[in-house]
Amino acid sequence: LASGIYSFACSLWNHHTDTFLQQIHAGDEAAATNSLERTLLSLKVLRKLTVHGFTEPHWSVEVMGFLHAVFERLKQFLECSRSIRAENVCRDRLEKTIILFTKVLLDFLDQHPFSFTPLIQRSLEFAVSYVFTEAGEGIVFERFIVQCMNLIKMIVKNYAYKPSKNIEDSSPETLEAHKIKTAFFTYPTLMEICRRLVTHYFQELTMWEEDPEGFTVEETGGDSWKYSLRPCTEVLFIDIFHEYNQTLTPVLLEMILSLQRSTNMEDTSAILIKDAVYNAVGLAAYELFDSVDFDQWFKNQLLAELQVSHNSYKLIRRRVIWLIGQWISVKFKSDLRPMLYEAIRNLLQDQDLVSHIHLQSVLFFLNDNLPVDDFEFRTDQFLPYLEPMFTLLFQLLQEVTQCDTKMHVLHVLSCVIERVNMQIRPYVGCLVQYLPLLWKQSEEHNMLRCAILTTLIHLVQGLGADSKNLYPFLLPVIQLSTDVSQPPHVYLLEDGLELWLVTLENSPSLTPELLIIFQNMSALLGLSSENLKNCFKIINAYIFLSSSEFLQMYAADLCTSFCELLKDITTEGQVQVLKVVENVLKVNPVLGPQMFQPLLPSIFRGIIDGERYPVVMSTYLGIMGRVVLQNASFFSLLLSQMACELGQELDQILGNMIEMWVDRIDNITQPERRKLSALALLSLLPSLN
Repeated sequence: LASGIYSFACSLWNHHTDTFLQQIHAGDEAAATNSLERTLLSLKVLRKLTVHGFTEPHWSVEVMGFLHAVFERLKQFLECSRSIRAENVCRDRLEKTIILFTKVLLDFLDQHPFSFTPLIQRSLEFAVSYVFTEAGEGIVFERFIVQCMNLIKMIVKNYAYKPSKNIEDSSPETLEAHKIKTAFFTYPTLMEICRRLVTHYFQELTMWEEDPEGFTVEETGGDSWKYSLRPCTEVLFIDIFHEYNQTLTPVLLEMILSLQRSTNMEDTSAILIKDAVYNAVGLAAYELFDSVDFDQWFKNQLLAELQVSHNSYKLIRRRVIWLIGQWISVKFKSDLRPMLYEAIRNLLQDQDLVSHIHLQSVLFFLNDNLPVDDFEFRTDQFLPYLEPMFTLLFQLLQEVTQCDTKMHVLHVLSCVIERVNMQIRPYVGCLVQYLPLLWKQSEEHNMLRCAILTTLIHLVQGLGADSKNLYPFLLPVIQLSTDVSQPPHVYLLEDGLELWLVTLENSPSLTPELLIIFQNMSALLGLSSENLKNCFKIINAYIFLSSSEFLQMYAADLCTSFCELLKDITTEGQVQVLKVVENVLKVNPVLGPQMFQPLLPSIFRGIIDGERYPVVMSTYLGIMGRVVLQNASFFSLLLSQMACELGQELDQILGNMIEMWVDRIDNITQPERRKLSALALLSLLPSLN
């Protein structure tokens, strides 16, 4: 179908494109706008046909002709944009059309990498020319630069163009594409790209000066490199450096050497270049592992740069902290950390807000190097700096205004609390007093509330039994976060459940207020979501804290919820439910069987019928073993009930159960459960008396 209409679509597109170019040069803006709309529409159709209409598009002369024509049209439209001012009605549509041209190339490369091979050379020449030479000056705009960089990145990183280590295993198409890439990326080309990326696109002072706090929280993760210039340049640099590290490492080392002399504080250009080079060294940390003695560089130069207080140097102080954060997990002696903590403490004492915001990099550093999986972190090295850092971070939390920044500060505070655990107790008073106010202020910001919940989790763990003093604030927070009738639960539930659990785990006793919030549990069990595991842990915590009081209030509701759950739940879920019942029988062998009596007949039947899942059968036998051993009178009543239901003699049904129990005892792997089953079976043997 596509091949039948492709020629017509191409001629239509060419006609509207030529008409637009003629009209815009003639100054007829109204007619040109109309023609540009038709050009855009016909190009959208061609994009879909080209990308999705052919299985082997490289065999189609028309398709390849159109793709080559895209480059010519792009040049025409870019030149056209030079003469069209921003206020011109055509400007916005013109830029959209230019971007759509690049999307045609990107989509085609993504879907048909080998069909794209004849276009590799031309694509690289085009993109590099406009982005990394003077050819693009005055006509390129940010989104176009991003698209061109993405085109280069996709060619550089495309696995279809990478030969196997054993060349004989590579396809001719792969070898051909690799040959074209290699011929293009010569040493002079790579050196120029590297230098331009570092010295031109990494320079960030303008955005920094306009909105320092916004700069630090700009989104640079996920797929942001596809749309945003700052992350796009960094990702392109990383990919090119990784692919051609042997060529580019000397270039970057030369840049580092050129910066070892002192920097003129009044020379903005020199400061920007230093910032950009440090950024590059951080991004390429893993590639430079064997080429840079980072420990010496830190001691001899970087540490001193952290102590420069000149206002013009704030960008470098921020960058140095970020740079150390990139290298600390790659190559940084643990003995140097106290020197670093001292420098960070001094930075945190800077009262200027702008300087404070550059300390977002301090937050990134602490964030990356306090987590529990950082084996190089030593608590004893950090403790001397705990009080001032915690106090200063708390002050920063109060001063910053953006939600993202507050979230970041809270996350670092959480990491600090998690790292030092109980040793945080003397310093958290101010935070404990501030969090209720912050919670109230963040009513419209659920993600900030998630960060507060995470902080509370670590705070409760650090305070242990003393966390009961937080209950007037803590329990209403848990109540709201886990109430499925409240809209915020969509965001807060997961963290709210975890907070609920750690609160119970650190509670010395079960208070009436803790009992009241359990009213939320029935609805949570009804959700049957991925949070069920935490729900079961919470129920178990209540059982172990105060089984009698808790079960008297909630056993009936729990039993009803469990009966519903067991009708439609995974095997793993069944086991989790049954383990809760087993725990009830452990702590309350007299009342437990009566409270969960509606569940026991199905367990009895499961044993007699020979439940096929060993882990479920093992749990069935564990529950029945406890009933037999710890509440023989109730077991007799259950046996009579089952005999009536199944229409069998009591001895027969008991014999069937014992026979299956003995047959399946090997399903039980835990020694304590095997012992329990042995004792239960022995108790059923007739007594000589």
